[in-house]
Amino acid sequence: MADPNPLPHAAPAAPETEIERPSRRKGILLAVIAVLVLVALGIWWRSTFSEDTDDAQISGHLIQISSRVSGHVLHVYVRENELVKKGAPICELDPSDFQVAVERAQAALDSAEAAAAAAKVYVPITFVNTGSNLRSASANVSGAQASLAQADQQLDAARARVAQAEANNFKAQSDLKRYTPLVKKDVISKQQYDTALAAANAAKAAVADAQASQAAAAYAVRVAKERQAQAMAMLKYAQTAPQQVQAESARAKQAIAQVEVAKARLDQAELNLSYTKIVAPVTGIITRKSVEIDENVSAGQNLMTLVSLKRLWVTANFKETQLRRIHAGERVAIHVDATGKIYKGKVIQIGGATGSMLSLFPPENATGNYVKVVQRVPVRIDFTNLAKEDPHHVLRPGFSVEPRVWVK
Repeated sequence: MADPNPLPHAAPAAPETEIERPSRRKGILLAVIAVLVLVALGIWWRSTFSEDTDDAQISGHLIQISSRVSGHVLHVYVRENELVKKGAPICELDPSDFQVAVERAQAALDSAEAAAAAAKVYVPITFVNTGSNLRSASANVSGAQASLAQADQQLDAARARVAQAEANNFKAQSDLKRYTPLVKKDVISKQQYDTALAAANAAKAAVADAQASQAAAAYAVRVAKERQAQAMAMLKYAQTAPQQVQAESARAKQAIAQVEVAKARLDQAELNLSYTKIVAPVTGIITRKSVEIDENVSAGQNLMTLVSLKRLWVTANFKETQLRRIHAGERVAIHVDATGKIYKGKVIQIGGATGSMLSLFPPENATGNYVKVVQRVPVRIDFTNLAKEDPHHVLRPGFSVEPRVWVK
């Protein structure tokens, strides 16, 4: 008899791979989502806290090497694209003509020095011949001045005596006026009155005598002044002789000046001789070499270009919309395309005008058909410490770089 409630048979177990497959897909999906989130966060971080551009290149000093004198090229010591150190010889001109010029200038200097020595000898001779008259006239002037000073003192003394005599006379006359009414009233004796009268007359005579002495002293002063004027005239006459000394001194000074001129010409000749050896002003690489041996070059002619490697910077053309967050002093990461290296830098300054305004033909938007275009402004970025980061760097002006400015 069959079981009325048969138990259902158990379903067969699912394969293990079918159970793990949904969970693995879920893990992969979560990993992809995490990666996308991280990438989004990275993009947001870089766009929020940095500004970058691919329109940038390395700039440097391109020194035009030229000759300072004209001459015949004797030696050329460098080749195209050769690295030279500061002070290393680059080119040499034939120094023969310049050596002759130095010898000629030296001979002219010797001649000028001999002429100056001869001119110096005549100055003391002329001075001795004419100096005696000048000293004599000077002595006469000194004596006249002393006499005038003495006469002035005597005049002052005479004036003082006049003042004293007038004072005494005033007292004597005053006493006489007081004694006159008294003698009439017999208050004083006749003898006292006579004494006062005699004193008054004597005082009056003393005033006259003092005034005469003052007049004589004044006359003596006038005579002394006339003598002084005469002595001064004689001195001026004597001073015409020393003009010969001045003339000789002027000729001596002219000879000395000729010596200085000759020295300057000798210095210039020696400088021109030194210019025949052209050396590297800085360490760099030779490019555009256009000079060869046995050529004749002229002063100022460009011989080659020296690319300096010591002072390099980056010129980055940022969009004007990026400049609102870029300021001087901010840190920069400079990626060099040629080497793949990243160098540290710093924003130095922002250009004074856009690149289009500094171009050969700046745009003119006066037609009315104006289309707004985002302009680019050059920004200078200096390497922070290139010598220590990469002392043997291979960076060259013109290399393309991608600077990233970390804005605050």
